[in-house]
Amino acid sequence: MVTAPQPRLRADAVRNRERIVAAAREALVEHGADSSLDEIARRAGVGNATLYRHFADRRELIHHVTLSVMARVTDRAESARAEESDAFHALRRFVHAAADEQIGALCTLFTEGGLDAEHPDHVEARQRLESAIGALIADARASGQLRDDVGLGDLMMALTQLTRPLPHTGCLGLDRFVHRHLQLYLDGLMNPARSRLPGHAATFEDLRASREQGQRG
Repeated sequence: MVTAPQPRLRADAVRNRERIVAAAREALVEHGADSSLDEIARRAGVGNATLYRHFADRRELIHHVTLSVMARVTDRAESARAEESDAFHALRRFVHAAADEQIGALCTLFTEGGLDAEHPDHVEARQRLESAIGALIADARASGQLRDDVGLGDLMMALTQLTRPLPHTGCLGLDRFVHRHLQLYLDGLMNPARSRLPGHAATFEDLRASREQGQRG
């Protein structure tokens, strides 16, 4: 069966949709998956009816916020790799850029937002993200600047933990220290390593397994 193409949104409708997603990302970082949709509409400068014309419910909105974050972070990774001649500088640029995109919010949204991590949209976005970051890591390792006992999962775990929001804790002001602490972490990734890390390098599969275990628990 052939599905008729969806009508293109008018320019003002596209802008409204983008404002809603951006406002939702901010609110979800600050208040978690239970953020008020009324507050999100207010932040976006639209009425509640406009929000619901674009997104049927909270779950659909969170679905699109997570896709937006992953797409923006992937774009940052690809840009850093294309524009930086030094492989480790590209990795460093990406890590700080991913922090600015508040990638740590993804962990909370997946665990508390009721999302289907195996939805085709999420699988495609995750694969593109994994490929882009993996290329940065491979370049940095090939250049001899990245220690050989860390993997993609190690980088993402540290980045997620250092940028993960703490809703309702009154600790939101701590984000001014994020880039300082990320820089310390990045220095620890450089060759020559001062010590060998225990265990094995973490992968994206390890992160997904941990998230699924946390959801079951």
